[in-house]
Order: sequence, then C-alpha cells, then structure tokens
Amino acid sequence: MQPPLKARWKAGDVTLGAWCMIPSALTAEGLGKAGFDWVLVDMQHGCMDYQTASEMIRAIDLSPAVPLARVPWNDPGIIGRVLDAGALGVVIPMIQTVDDARRAVEACLYPPQGRRSFGPIRVGMRDGPGYFASANDRVAVIPMIETAEAFANVDAIAAVPGVDALFVGPYDLSVALGLPPGENDGIAVFDQALATVVAAARKAGIAPAILSSAGTAVRRIEQGFQMISVATDISTLTAAASAALQGVRPAKGPAAGY
Repeated sequence: MQPPLKARWKAGDVTLGAWCMIPSALTAEGLGKAGFDWVLVDMQHGCMDYQTASEMIRAIDLSPAVPLARVPWNDPGIIGRVLDAGALGVVIPMIQTVDDARRAVEACLYPPQGRRSFGPIRVGMRDGPGYFASANDRVAVIPMIETAEAFANVDAIAAVPGVDALFVGPYDLSVALGLPPGENDGIAVFDQALATVVAAARKAGIAPAILSSAGTAVRRIEQGFQMISVATDISTLTAAASAALQGVRPAKGPAAGY
C-alpha cells in the first residue's frame, strides 16, 4: 500500500502528477505506470462520466501511482462516489469561503471528523475491511484557490481542520486577477498571488499545490509547491503526435505529394 500523499507532504516531499482529460482507463493506466506519484481523473473539465471515471481509478490502481479525482463541484454526492470508487484524494473546485472548505472536508471524511456516508463498495473490495479505519488518514482533501474571494480568504481556508493542501488553478486565478487565462509568470500580480498561497499553506502546515506543465514544474518546485501536475494526457498526446508527424512529413512543395 502506497503511503498517503498527505503523509509525504508532511515529510516535505514533492509529488509530481499527471492529469487525465481523456475518458480512457487505458490512458490512465499508462500514465500511472509512467512513474508519476499520482494520477488525477478530471471530472470537472475532462470528458468522462462517473462510470468511466471509476474504471479509470481502477486502472490507476494497477500502477504505483495514487489515484485522485477532481469533482465537478463541491457536492457531497459526487465526492462520496469518487471516494467509494477508490480515489485517495479529491480536488474540489471553486472553493471560496471557510464554510465551503468545511463542507468539502465533511464530504470527504467519515465521522467524527466529517459526514461522509459509509458504503465503500468498490474501494472496500480493493482495501478490505480495514478501509474504514484508515480512510480519514489516507484521503487528501484539496480545495482549489482560483477566485478573488478564495484568494481573499486563503489564510482562513488553509486553517480549516481537515484541509490537506491548497490547489492553485492558475487559469481561473489569472482571470480573477484581470489577466488572460494561463501561467502568467513574470507578471507581478500573478507571481505575488502564487507566493501568497504558498505562504498560507506553509503557515497552516499543509501542502501548496498547483496545475502546471513540464515547462514550469521546476519553477513551481523552487517556489515551494509540493503537489505539481507535470503533464495532461491530451496535451502530451497531441504534442507527441505533432512532433512525430513533423519529423516524418517531407517539406511541402510540388514533389511532396501533399
């Protein structure tokens, strides 16, 4: 059994992950076996439904990677379902207030720390009767900081008992800051926002986390983030396919045949 991510974060580890947007168990399994610490199934902006997401979590379980899910919203129904499917951490979007964060914690954890309903049908088959006793220690609660209101409340959100990491959504956060969506490194207001989230997480003793890419991941490590996405399946696939094609396709011209 792999150590919980939140235990690794407490020990100061940096964990690198991959992001699944494609509704495919095969793709998720392949990413899991590529060496990432965690692989996340994105049900917010990805193209999968619950049944496919549950199969993807099962596929990730065939690898050493920790299976995570991003749910569409801060809703206890879908949060409970991805946990029952076997996710060992939940990224929850659009958390804006302390009450939002508390509701997320309640949905992720069994009593007395939370209000999660007991019924771990699939994950119980994976982990056996000991799942209930260990679930609260293993499941990571990861609210996203991506709006102006969340940014204003970041210290209070970080301090909510049961929160294990603060996950920066750089695209939505950029929009909230009046910038175009993207990784706006070098723009003072964006750089300062990242530093503020890292400081809030450090003060609360939890992990700073962020959606990133291979091009910016090293910088994120230097900035103090401990949970960093390095690759997204669709972007990696299209970039590799384009590079392969350009390496073979002859130059366009009368004799090229194109």
